[in-house]
Amino acid sequence: MIGYSESPLAWGLTQGMARVVGVNLPRAVLEGWLTRAELGQLVARCQSCCAGEDCTNWLAKAQRGALPTFCANKNEIEGLSDGL
Repeated sequence: MIGYSESPLAWGLTQGMARVVGVNLPRAVLEGWLTRAELGQLVARCQSCCAGEDCTNWLAKAQRGALPTFCANKNEIEGLSDGL
């Protein structure tokens, strides 16, 4: 199982943002769309972002669609949704 026990909040938020655009991050790694190192970079970028509360609030109301501009992983995650 792919996960990040050392940064569970960032892992959860990153997965949540990916789900909004229809991306399953563990599956993307298993299918070769994303490397484990690239996934680690997404989680690390999320962890260092100062918009965690905004992210949590946004995800609580989110429906399928584009990610918010404040998401530090917006371009990368939306780019994955184009390929899947």
